[in-house]
Amino acid sequence: MLRADAEYVIGRAIAEMKPEAAVSRALADRVFPGRVILVSVGKAGWTMAKAACDALGDRIRTGVVLTKYGHVGSPLPGVRCMEAGHPVPDRRGVAGTEAILDMTASLRADDTVLFLLSGGASALFEKPLIPLEALQRITDQLLAAGCDIGEINTVRKRLSAVKGGKFALHCAPAHVVTLVLSDVLGDRLDMIASGPTVPDRSTCGEALDIVSRYRIHLPEDALRFLSVETPRALPDGEAEIIGNVGGLCAAAAQACRERGYEPVLLTDRLCCEARDAGSFLASILSAHARDGRKTAWLAGGETVVHLSGSGLGGRNQELALAAAAGIAGLPNAALISVGSDGTDGLTDAAGGYVDGGTLDRLAAQGLSYIRMLDNHDSYHALQAAGGLIITGATGTNVNDVTVGLIG
Repeated sequence: MLRADAEYVIGRAIAEMKPEAAVSRALADRVFPGRVILVSVGKAGWTMAKAACDALGDRIRTGVVLTKYGHVGSPLPGVRCMEAGHPVPDRRGVAGTEAILDMTASLRADDTVLFLLSGGASALFEKPLIPLEALQRITDQLLAAGCDIGEINTVRKRLSAVKGGKFALHCAPAHVVTLVLSDVLGDRLDMIASGPTVPDRSTCGEALDIVSRYRIHLPEDALRFLSVETPRALPDGEAEIIGNVGGLCAAAAQACRERGYEPVLLTDRLCCEARDAGSFLASILSAHARDGRKTAWLAGGETVVHLSGSGLGGRNQELALAAAAGIAGLPNAALISVGSDGTDGLTDAAGGYVDGGTLDRLAAQGLSYIRMLDNHDSYHALQAAGGLIITGATGTNVNDVTVGLIG
């Protein structure tokens, strides 16, 4: 029963965050004086582009979708759909970015670039100022060091020809309308996808401090670019958040009510270590397991993992596995944690589910919970315990949501 309730809540929450309705609402009353050039980048790139095509029809002159491998649906009229690597940029991403730059060259003042952004765009939308291999190594280091998305983007926007407001400069004198599904806590526009179309609020000093603090090794040419400030002012444009983790948590809370649980939102800005978050959330469930009420404890955001060992997993899987010890033996407690885009780390899982019997199921197979957790091998641990949550690509991306249930 708890497993079914947990999966229902997650499924309903993600369904409510699909971009079709949000994009349609944002475009409903807009008037475009000239040509509309569509650019849609991110894990939800194809879904957002389809919604725009449905809303605007032949008013879209041409377009490019650049999304993660496996995320393109059916062909879109007049729109070129391309796939590339995430979370580390690859040559397909660079090629897709070049196609976008070619399409948006020599625009007129009455043209509108409709720029649709979703999570993952920082890796996908890239024209590096340094060799791609060097940028890949830097990105790997930032991810492995446990940097949050703001820290990662503060560094890599300075190593890019399209991030940090530079794409807006490229599109001038056209008007740029940016619609955003936010995957950045606090919805800071200059950090979402590294802010290709908005003025940058970060500084070179902050970027250099991040590199020093996390001991990131940068080649000399990269260090040079980190000392060049990004644009502080841009041609007139518009940017609007049309979906975020707050909406995801609200949708999850409503789904909990539908299943008879009293929801409690703990935070929609969770940003600590995944392992610490799992342990803390489990302590809340344990404290309330004997209250005699059906309650749901919600947290949205994006945790981090400082990688070591040779295991396979993702932040949501690690959070869930870390919670297993704190609710072990409780017959009425469970926790589920997923990425709203349907992917978690370099795995095919969206996240993980644990309950009071997870540790027993691992022990019955001769597996050591603590060794697998220490090795960051949450994928194989949850696989063995029957706790992997696999949704496939969802078409949206508004951070992660964790739901702890007391039955």
